[in-house]
Amino acid sequence: MKRSYGKYAVFCTVFFMHAAVATAQVFSLQDAEQRARDRYPLIRQKGLIQKTSDLTAQNLSKNFLPQLTLGGQATYQSDVTQLLIPNAPFKVEPLSRDQYRLNLDMNQVVYDGGMIRHQRELTRLQSKLDDSRVEMELHRLMEKIDQLYFNVLLLDAMMGQVASVRADIDNGIRKVSAQLEGGVALKSSLDVLKAEQIRTGQRMTELLSTRSAMLEALGVLTDTTFGAGTSLRMPAAETDAPLTIGRPEQRFYRTQIEMSKKQTDLLASRNMPRASVFLQGGYGRPGLNMLQNEFALYGLGGIRINWAIGNLYTKKNDAEIHGINGMMASLQEEAFLKTTNAQARQQFGEVSKLRKLIDSDDEIIALRESVKKSALAQLEAGVITPSDYLREVNAEDQSRQALKAHEVQLAQAEAGLRWLMGRTAPNNR
Repeated sequence: MKRSYGKYAVFCTVFFMHAAVATAQVFSLQDAEQRARDRYPLIRQKGLIQKTSDLTAQNLSKNFLPQLTLGGQATYQSDVTQLLIPNAPFKVEPLSRDQYRLNLDMNQVVYDGGMIRHQRELTRLQSKLDDSRVEMELHRLMEKIDQLYFNVLLLDAMMGQVASVRADIDNGIRKVSAQLEGGVALKSSLDVLKAEQIRTGQRMTELLSTRSAMLEALGVLTDTTFGAGTSLRMPAAETDAPLTIGRPEQRFYRTQIEMSKKQTDLLASRNMPRASVFLQGGYGRPGLNMLQNEFALYGLGGIRINWAIGNLYTKKNDAEIHGINGMMASLQEEAFLKTTNAQARQQFGEVSKLRKLIDSDDEIIALRESVKKSALAQLEAGVITPSDYLREVNAEDQSRQALKAHEVQLAQAEAGLRWLMGRTAPNNR
């Protein structure tokens, strides 16, 4: 059973390597981020936001068109005005108590104090604010994409190192098997190596399973089907670190500040007088001639001026409220920039630390490799036991794993720094 398990592990390793070559499905970090952005459902909301803004602005502009109102009424009065002149040579017929009126009113705005213009600009800013919210959500999505991407890269590095350890163990098994046949080694020594061989098979199986789950999660967020042989490219090392912050949150706060100023302008326009031209045409009984008790056509026109003076009572307080809202948005932006700068400094330090660790990892690996080669020769000569040999193999394995982990962590730290500063992944295809 143990032998079959070891063969299965070898099969998994070989299958994975061959599948990667066969499918040649290679993705970069930029591919993953771009696919996630293009195919994430929320991206379609940006088009809807713009369309809503355009339609609202069009509706506001139509307030400058003549506004037509058709209305009518039929009434019955308990009494009507009568003209009673004693001894008059003529008789004035009283109006009918049932009266009818059908009107068509036209009102054309001439001056509105700039209110419609300010409302259009506020609509544009609201659209910009909503778009910034979508960009903020997409930016958070990029962080999730990066985490999954680098987790897969770390698993790939670990699988490569497990395969290397497996090769060292196989080499040791061959040496001890030859000694066993020559009667200079014990079977227990061979069993120690075979047990370790099975353990590496278990590690490979765990890593393959975890990698598959990570790729599946990455595929869901990018709307992409990743095969078992999908290969993710390690992002190129960055020499120029982003120094300025360009996050969608900044655009969000600055739009809020701009909106508070525009709302103050709208408030001022609401307190301005408004002028319009109006026309009215109608048909009814009585018409404009109240002494003529019959149906007639009529019309009138003129200029209308309105000034809602009552709005002046709250103008000062309303303006102060809008000013406070702008100050709050400005303080939020200041706090955001301070926090982001602090995180960026910490991330710069992490990048610097990992670069130094990688330099020392190379020295450690060179030393460990030399010790392992010496241990293999001693094992072949029967000077040390298989356990001693495995200890040196695992020590080299740990040092190589540390290097691979530090390389992936460095790339991830650089990607995290890009994310903090609001930059996209570099194109390293």
